[in-house]
Amino acid sequence: MQSTISTLTVSLPHVPFLFSPASLYARLCTLTDHRDPHGVRYPLAILLTIATLAKLAEQNSPRAIADWAQLRAPTLADLFALDRPTMPHPTTWNRVLGSAVEPQQFSRLVADFLTAATTPVTRRERKRRRRGQVALCLDGKTLRGTIPAGKTRGVHLLAAYLPAQGIVLIEVAVDGKQNEIVTAAQVVRTIDVRGCVVTGDAMFAQRDLSRRIRRKGGDYLWCVKENQETLYDEIVTLFATPPLPVSPNDFRTATHLDTAHGRYEERRLTASNLLVGHSDWPHARQVFQIERFTILCGGKVRTDITDGITSLSPAVADAERLLDLTRGHWQIENGLFYRRDVTLGEDRSLLRHGNGPQVLATLNDLVVGLLNREGHTNHAAARRMYAAFPEHAINLLTTS
Repeated sequence: MQSTISTLTVSLPHVPFLFSPASLYARLCTLTDHRDPHGVRYPLAILLTIATLAKLAEQNSPRAIADWAQLRAPTLADLFALDRPTMPHPTTWNRVLGSAVEPQQFSRLVADFLTAATTPVTRRERKRRRRGQVALCLDGKTLRGTIPAGKTRGVHLLAAYLPAQGIVLIEVAVDGKQNEIVTAAQVVRTIDVRGCVVTGDAMFAQRDLSRRIRRKGGDYLWCVKENQETLYDEIVTLFATPPLPVSPNDFRTATHLDTAHGRYEERRLTASNLLVGHSDWPHARQVFQIERFTILCGGKVRTDITDGITSLSPAVADAERLLDLTRGHWQIENGLFYRRDVTLGEDRSLLRHGNGPQVLATLNDLVVGLLNREGHTNHAAARRMYAAFPEHAINLLTTS
């Protein structure tokens, strides 16, 4: 512990914690602090910056963040030019996270910081957007630690995630009186989806949402199940009994093989535009069916079939591209939610007060985005490194 603190001390600047306007701290200074100004000892921007440094150093819960800060109180007080070499009590951290921060404002600020820190948009990137090759995933997640004993529902969040950059554009709480469908429309209304392909599971296969995305200049790709019975029956019938005669271009196929993790998996996607003009689904240009054959370690064979629809035309997205998009959608599970649950201990958090769970989730989004930006594929190992060399963590937040 002593060696870590001394390493941090050597790297401290000789001036207060003031950085360029593009730094995280400078951006956090623009947040609205909803605390009563009377008696506030620690500015909100300082507390959130310390919380981010603590999370990069493997501290997951508010109590762990408080302990980490308290053990480094003199060093952090020097870093932030505080009047007293002390850090807040754990209850203060809970209160700040629960009531001082407006979650959506914080979520947008984090997204702006991470996107501004990525490589500037190139001509190639603009061309990819025009061709509808930038994926934007919609998916929801329940914070399990917020589910009260004897209940089945806790805080549920809907995220819009850019898998290529590993960045959450916005994350919104799903109100208890609403569901993800209503909240998804609010999310699409809030963010710029021009040139993006919005992907989602069968819940998001809704006519109004599809129209909204197209009106805003984006495209959609949805899985389809029995919740859209007519559309589902049309797709199943098309691939089960294709109309005759069939030309070579009526059905297009792509296959992907995966032998990782001790299993064999083959995914075969077949796409068709034969329903265009027959189905009344808004802006539909193709439908597809994915057959997945998996041979598990014990030799057991599992077969799954998934149907879907998209507004992407065959000229823009062939079968290979559609297969990539469907596989890429699940990066929100593996690249974001899994890391938040397992590496950052989100589901083990017992913070339930006010906005605290959502603010803590946004802090986790920030950490995941920072580590993705630096090219870390093993986030657990990366956090151990930042815990050992905290000056590197400071550099992450002070440069863009």
